[in-house]
Amino acid sequence: MPYTTYLVEKGASHSFVAEAKPPTVTMPRIKALMTGSLPGFVDVIRNLNSPALLEDSVIRQAKAAGKRVIFYGDETWVKLFPKHFVEYDGTTSFFVSDYTEVDDNVTRHLDTVLKRGDWDMLILHYLGLDHIGHISGPSSPLIGRKLSEMDSVLMKIHTSLLSKERETLSPSLLVLCGDHGMSETGSHGASSTEEVSTPLILISSAFERRPGDIRHPKRVQQTDLAATLAIGLGLPIPKDSVGSLLFPVVEGKPVREQLRFLHLNTVQLSRLLRENVPSYEKDPGFEQFKMAERLHGNWVKLYLEESRSDVLLSLGTKVLRQYLGALKTLSLSLSTQVAQYDSYSMAVGTVVVLEVLTLLLLSTPQALCRRADLEVPMRSPVFSLLFYLVVLVLSAIHVIVCTSTTSSCYLCSLPWLVAGGLMVLVSALLCAIVSTLTRTLIEGTLLRKKAAFPSFSRWSEMDLLLLLGTAGHVLSLGASSFVEEEHQTWYFLVNTLCLALSQETCRICFPGGDGKPQQHAHVLQDRAAYKAPMLHRADHASPPSEALGGPAQWAVLVSPWLVLACCRLLRSLNQTGVQGAHRPDLGLWLTSSDHKVELSGLAALSLLMIFLLVQRGCSLVSRAALALGLLGVFCYRAAIGNVLFPWQPGNKGFSKGIIEARFVYVFVLGILFTGTKDLLKSQVIAADFKIKIVGLWEIYSGLVLLAALLLRPHNLPVLAFSLLIQTVMTKFIWKPLRHEAAEITVMHYWFGQAFFYFQGNSNNIATIDISAGFVGLDTYMEIPATFLTVFGTYAGPVLWASHLVHFLSSEASSGPALSQACFCYALICSVPVATYLILVTSLRYHLFIWSVFSPKLLYEGMHLLITAALCALFTAADQHSRTRPSERWTLGTDGS
Repeated sequence: MPYTTYLVEKGASHSFVAEAKPPTVTMPRIKALMTGSLPGFVDVIRNLNSPALLEDSVIRQAKAAGKRVIFYGDETWVKLFPKHFVEYDGTTSFFVSDYTEVDDNVTRHLDTVLKRGDWDMLILHYLGLDHIGHISGPSSPLIGRKLSEMDSVLMKIHTSLLSKERETLSPSLLVLCGDHGMSETGSHGASSTEEVSTPLILISSAFERRPGDIRHPKRVQQTDLAATLAIGLGLPIPKDSVGSLLFPVVEGKPVREQLRFLHLNTVQLSRLLRENVPSYEKDPGFEQFKMAERLHGNWVKLYLEESRSDVLLSLGTKVLRQYLGALKTLSLSLSTQVAQYDSYSMAVGTVVVLEVLTLLLLSTPQALCRRADLEVPMRSPVFSLLFYLVVLVLSAIHVIVCTSTTSSCYLCSLPWLVAGGLMVLVSALLCAIVSTLTRTLIEGTLLRKKAAFPSFSRWSEMDLLLLLGTAGHVLSLGASSFVEEEHQTWYFLVNTLCLALSQETCRICFPGGDGKPQQHAHVLQDRAAYKAPMLHRADHASPPSEALGGPAQWAVLVSPWLVLACCRLLRSLNQTGVQGAHRPDLGLWLTSSDHKVELSGLAALSLLMIFLLVQRGCSLVSRAALALGLLGVFCYRAAIGNVLFPWQPGNKGFSKGIIEARFVYVFVLGILFTGTKDLLKSQVIAADFKIKIVGLWEIYSGLVLLAALLLRPHNLPVLAFSLLIQTVMTKFIWKPLRHEAAEITVMHYWFGQAFFYFQGNSNNIATIDISAGFVGLDTYMEIPATFLTVFGTYAGPVLWASHLVHFLSSEASSGPALSQACFCYALICSVPVATYLILVTSLRYHLFIWSVFSPKLLYEGMHLLITAALCALFTAADQHSRTRPSERWTLGTDGS
């Protein structure tokens, strides 16, 4: 950007690096720029469909002052400030595949609007640079071209303003800024240095020309712009602004005006402090402000006496320093204390979550018994009086809170009918908990619990490992470092699981001196005692060591080490987290333009491996559709320039690959439709077990094909190794070792979580691959884009859960394995969410609440929604009443 560089180094300008607070996404950053306040993290969700901004802002003050504002660019501004612009033309911000037309639609207005004189403020929001980062990263050659284009736009605006100034003799102000930065992968949303650092350049002929140091610009807060613009335009500072005036901008003014501007800013900040902090008088910033105000009064007296002595100059300098110190302290204090929480709504939500979790825990013995029937008493007449009393009490509390609160409250803003329904839900859950607990005590279930669960002394080592590992992960969520590096927890747990499985396979394959697998037989007796479901056929009820021999035995011994090696290899593909995200990895090497040939070969090999591993359970038609779909995936990546065909030149022009992607979507929908048809046929029309299993596998195959399309090419080995590990674990671990359904469910959950991080995901919003939501789309469609983005992000957990449904259905068609798996999966997902909600509520004033804990809460919320959808899949696949007439499958060691 040569012209911009010239203005920064030698022109009449002031340049800064403005620090943006997380979340670094567009809508919260626009709010910070225009209001000077710190948006909440819920604005990440509102960013998808921005509501009208009700807070005070520079735009609102400009309109109230009669200034005419014109806007072109990101339509988020139009949604935030409806009816504030005299003229506007918004462009869709979420269609990241477009980085050309989205900017051309802004630039095309420039020639006309710059010649006109019927506006006071012109706001342009260009999206192309952001979109290039999302689809190809900051190292893309498209970045340089786009920056050159932006430099030309800035030169056109600046030269036009200079020519106008010669006619009107009044200076204008040109502000160049970014709403957020860009990570090394091209995304944003988290709190890394690259994402929070944004340029801020103010250009005006009113500034003195002084050489600037472009290498070491001063760091300021992004919220400082609102106060600076308001003072520069002669407008009131937005009342919720926590920013301070950028003093270099007014440094050329007389001392009297400088002091007046600083006084206006400190008065506004001290008023905000008074409204939000009860003990505001003891705040250091407020004390500094009072001292500065007194000194300012003394200076005014000297000034009115027309004193021109050195005393006036010395006192003025002292007052300036005092004001600047007060501004800095007040702004810092407000940035940490102004955050307001809707405590009432948070408390009600936490109570509902804890009630559901308590009900799940109380129902565990009943759900994991042999029948796996779960009944929640809701209509017992004994508790009808309690129910109505609780509803009345909660309604009274709701009325009292909503009529006495002075701050905004989400629950109080709901219609009374909706709020009443919520009170009924809380009361019903409480009565259900009391009823379940009372029935358990009356029927003596607690005394018979030994028949439902083995004592700790009789639990196998695998049971203890899975229980302690899951509990350890839940407890680790209370530490910010463990949340930032959660991938290390799952990598450790999966590696430990592989070592434990290796030990178990050795005990089975090399039994004791009497020729019997003593340890495993002891475990089998325990499991038989409490009727835990074990997955094997009645005609294969012999001990595992007798069924294994020769190559099969060695395959069982080697399989845990093969899985361990695959996991270790995948760890080096994508560095994630905070501590290691900057380290070079195999994925970064593959995605560089110098290694496109290697990436192409690896992608082709991975797609071939995916086909070989998936096609074995498909029908002939689905097998052909899968092959063509995977070929279409490679064609799509070649069309957009990620990979190359052997005959394709490296400098070939690229397209958006819309036709190729839609070609793949046809086969994805076809395979999913075929699988769904077979599943419905097996459960509604004819109870055919084989059709049901094929249908479930084809649904799984369709999801695999969709994941192959959405994942970036360097992540295709992650998908291939996921399928390989599933195949190895199924054939050589779960079937020979006859694990319980609950154990297999927890293992699938662990591997699903590990593969979430193997993809390169983390608990930072910046690692979400937004480009996955626009594969095959030529316009922005909210529902498809959201679904594709979510699926692309959670492909690992979804595929492992889908594989669990197929495996348990094929191995235990007549037992309660699927019901137990559904319960275990829901429980193992609910416990971390409920625990984390309590932790986040108690840590809401923590230093890292916005940068670490809040993003993780969003991930957990979305994971819970996905878990609910997966449990619906479990329920759809589960059918106790129908078994195969040709061959009966059993659960248990007694062959019954």
